This record gives sequence, C-alpha cells and structure tokens, in this order.
Amino acid sequence: MIKNVMIKIIINFLAGIITATINQGGYLGVFGLMALESCNIPIPSEVILPYAGFLANQGQLNWHLAALVGALACLFGSIISYWLGLKLGRPFLWRYGKWLLISKHDIERADKFMVKYGSLSFFLSRLLPVIRTFFSFIAGVSKGDFGKFCLYTFLGSWLWSYALVWFGVKLGENWSQIGPAWEKYQEIIIGLIVLAVVWHVGRVIRDNKKSPASGDPQSHSA
Repeated sequence: MIKNVMIKIIINFLAGIITATINQGGYLGVFGLMALESCNIPIPSEVILPYAGFLANQGQLNWHLAALVGALACLFGSIISYWLGLKLGRPFLWRYGKWLLISKHDIERADKFMVKYGSLSFFLSRLLPVIRTFFSFIAGVSKGDFGKFCLYTFLGSWLWSYALVWFGVKLGENWSQIGPAWEKYQEIIIGLIVLAVVWHVGRVIRDNKKSPASGDPQSHSA
C-alpha cells in the first residue's frame, strides 16, 4: 500500500514538472528536459515529446520544430555525456560507474555492442530505452569517432523525436475519444520508468558484487 502511494506521488510529481515546464517554456522547456534525459537523468521522453505534439495540435507549437528541438537537445546532452566519459576515462567508469547506475556488466556489454556495430551503434542506441541514457558516456570513454557520434546521435534522436511528437499530434486530433486515457498513459509510462530505475539500481548493485574489483578492460575506439 505504502509502495503504491509512493509511486503515485513520484508519477504525479514528474508529470507535473514535465507539463508545467513545457507549458511555461515552450520549445526551451522541451530542449531543457530532453537535454537532461540525455545526460543520464531518467526524465521520460515518452511523456515529454508526446505532450509537445499534443500542444502542437492545439496550435501552441509547431510539431516539426518540436521534433527538431528534441533531437538537438538529445545531441547537446549526449555531447556533454560523451565529453565527461572522454575526460574521466575508463578507470573512473570502472571504479565509480555504479554511482552513475552503470554496472561493470553494462560497460562490457556496451563495449561488445560498439565492436559489433561500430559507429552505427551511436544511431541504434538512441532508439533503445534505458541504454540511450548512458551510452553516450561509454562512447566517450571508448573514444568513439566524435564526428560520427554527433551525426548518428542526431539522426537517431531525430527519428525518435519525430515518432513521439507525431504520436502526441495524433493524440490531440483524437482527444475527444482518447483524451481520458492520456493521464493513464502518463501514469503507465512514468510508472514503468520508476520501476525500471528501481530494478536497474538493484541489478547494478548485484552485478558489481559479482564482478571482480580489478581487471579493467582496455579502451578501444568505435
């Protein structure tokens, strides 16, 4: 009972922040929220961008511009994350990654992902929930090609942004039929993200307990 109440409070708090920020800041609000989402902060783009699309349908925003702003914000936040990874390096990530909610297993898996897909991994990572929030940091640690990183990150983010903003536009067009489901949609998405974060924290703790304290993998480029 207490757990459900706490989750409800968190959901209402996050949804309130997202909608209020976009209502007051418009494109700037979208940019700020999406940039934070790309800096390892779990603010759900699955709520940010559909809400921007909904406002576009109401004539308050242009949905093409909203999608572009979302993509540029993702690139901006990802560059910051990449730069931090590049400057702090693999020893820092291997030792302190758990405080960024990145386990040693995540690091090894991301390394293999980059080896398998090369620079294309920058594009693919933007389309994958959860991994999109921390992959840029690992890309920086691995010293991936910065030009390709920026290009593919932007393209993947633009596709992601367009899809979610378009969903919001359609939501607005059919508001009389599906409007009452919007609050439930927000609750489900944010609730899943809250549960995913809780699960992810537990997994990071478990993985780091299983992993050896030494044996840092060597750095390589994408």
